[in-house]
Amino acid sequence: MKILLTNDDGIDSEGIQKLAGILRSVGHRVFVIAPDINRSGISHAVSLLNGPVKLSAAGEDAWSCSGYPSDCVIVGIMGALPEKPDMVLSGINQGGNLGTDIIYSGTAAAARQASLAGIPALALSLAGSGAYHWDMAARWAAEHLEELLAYWERDSFVNVNIPNSAGGPSGLATACPAVKDYNDIISIMSAPDGDRWCFLGAGEETVTGCEGNDWELVSRNIVSVTPVYNCPVVLGDRCPG
Repeated sequence: MKILLTNDDGIDSEGIQKLAGILRSVGHRVFVIAPDINRSGISHAVSLLNGPVKLSAAGEDAWSCSGYPSDCVIVGIMGALPEKPDMVLSGINQGGNLGTDIIYSGTAAAARQASLAGIPALALSLAGSGAYHWDMAARWAAEHLEELLAYWERDSFVNVNIPNSAGGPSGLATACPAVKDYNDIISIMSAPDGDRWCFLGAGEETVTGCEGNDWELVSRNIVSVTPVYNCPVVLGDRCPG
C-alpha cells in the first residue's frame, strides 16, 4: 500500500519516524511530508492560501514542509509525490487527541484534509504522559492497520488514541468524543513600551461525556477509535454513542 505520513509535531518527531520505519519494514511504500517545525494546535490552518510552501528533502521519500499539516496533505495528494497515496496516516502524535482536542489538533486536521479529497485517513495519537512508548505504538498501529481502516467511510476520518502503556493496550473499541473543559488561564504582563504580553497557563482539565467516551476508554488501557464525519449533521446521525 502507498501511504503518506504527516503530523503536527514536525518532521523530526519520534512518532512519525518510528511509524515510517515499521511500515516500510512490512512492505508498504511510505512517503513522509511533515512540517519543518512543531505545528501543534494549529488546527486546519492552510498557509497555501497566502503563498507557496517549500519542500526540502529530509531522507528516504521524505520532505519537510514550511507550511502546516493540512498543507502537507494538500501538496502530497495533488502532485508533489511520485505516486498518489492510497491512504494518509497523521501521527503518531505525542499526547492524546481526545474529545474536544480534535477541534484544535493539527494531527486531526491533516487526516480531515485527506478525507475531504476522498482518501482514507487515520489520525493516530499516543495518549498519556511520561516516557512515551513509541515502539509499542508504532508496532500496534502497523499490526492493526487494516482493522482500523475498516472504520473509515467516505466524508470521514478515523481518530485513534493508543494508551501509552509499556505492555500495549488491552483491546480497542469505538468511542464517542469526550467533552473537555481545559480551565486555562491567561496571565498578562505589561512591557515598558506599553505593549502587553499574554501567556496561556494550563488549568486542570475536567472531562464529561457519554459512557464509553474516548477519554474513559484510554484511561482503561483500551484504544479509542472514533469516526469523525466532515458534516456536523452526519456526525449527529452517526455518532457511535
